[in-house]
Amino acid sequence: MALLSACAPAPTDGGSSGSAAASDYLPCIVSDFGGFDDKSFNQSSFDGITQAADELGIEFKQAESKSEDQYASNTSSMVDQGCNFVLTVGFALANATRDAAQASPDTHFALIDSAISNDDFSPLTLDNVKPVLYDTAQAAFLAGYLAAGTSKTGVVGTYGGLQFPSVTIFMDGFADGVTYYNTAKGADVKVLGWDKAAQTGLFAGSFDDINQGKALSTGLIDQRADVILPVAGPLFQGTAQAIQDSGKDVAIIGVDSDLFETTPEFKSMYLTSVLKQMAAATKQIIVDDSKGDFSSAPYVGTLENKGVDIAPLHDWESKVDPALVKEVEALKADIISGKLKVESPSAPK
Repeated sequence: MALLSACAPAPTDGGSSGSAAASDYLPCIVSDFGGFDDKSFNQSSFDGITQAADELGIEFKQAESKSEDQYASNTSSMVDQGCNFVLTVGFALANATRDAAQASPDTHFALIDSAISNDDFSPLTLDNVKPVLYDTAQAAFLAGYLAAGTSKTGVVGTYGGLQFPSVTIFMDGFADGVTYYNTAKGADVKVLGWDKAAQTGLFAGSFDDINQGKALSTGLIDQRADVILPVAGPLFQGTAQAIQDSGKDVAIIGVDSDLFETTPEFKSMYLTSVLKQMAAATKQIIVDDSKGDFSSAPYVGTLENKGVDIAPLHDWESKVDPALVKEVEALKADIISGKLKVESPSAPK
């Protein structure tokens, strides 16, 4: 399917099954500049609207942003094209979503990975905007514990694309999972790339510079990190390249989607992925809206409602101690029950 640049006058139609004439309901989607083939949250959200359109037998429209200065025009263009529902993908589109929603109160919006706020950053609630949020710290905690238990060097690392809350929440959970492992086992596994207490760390400065992802990962590998969590969209491909160049046995922990399925060319490197089940959530929100059942109440994905999780170990299963896997499963149950609290300043409130 051809994707449309945001600067084009109108978005293209997406695929559908069934007759579009059966309904005049029109959902639409706007990406951030990572694009719909980012192997990450844009692609998962696109899968969700595609699935909804297939189930409803309708068409949808899409606009793929190529740069940040296209967010506002892309979002408003969806309204101009007669969209009943607009899905905007990513924290960076929060203000564009807010402004379009305020200008078009009869259009429904859902915003992935962010709530909306006023210009002074005070919280704002609009009746026609549904925040779609994920407490990914819960799942990243499990990945951090798994990473610490798997590491042979006693050093693991992480880096982000940009310092957005939807990025640092992964890093918070990951660091806490390592800390929990150290406490439980009397170990001293070090985390490079993120200091949770100070909320400072290693960032690429974008979500599209794969070479920078490679450079940051090379630096982590040079410091003996043998498990790396890139929270940077497609930049994990740079991490894979750095691992290949190093010739070392280094594992990647993916984010958003199961990288084993979305990018199998590096499948031997994936320990697991921290999942945000965006396709399922966005599909359901769109189907509900098409039936007149829209709510502006935030959706928050958790381990309990299966909105977040970690992926299977796939090719790494034979390399991981089964006892460690059982410990991770027990921790997951403790988080779901409330016995174990995972906290992050970026967690949905």
